[in-house]
Amino acid sequence: MREFIAVCLVAGTIAVAAAAVLDNFVQQPSSVAFAEPSARI
Repeated sequence: MREFIAVCLVAGTIAVAAAAVLDNFVQQPSSVAFAEPSARI
């Protein structure tokens, strides 16, 4: 049971870290994301 809780905590930590990385480094503002003249919205 102790191992299960440890694995859940590690998985949660990895998920939070991945969300922070995606939020801060991968996303672009809408003005940049839709700056392509041939983009269809």
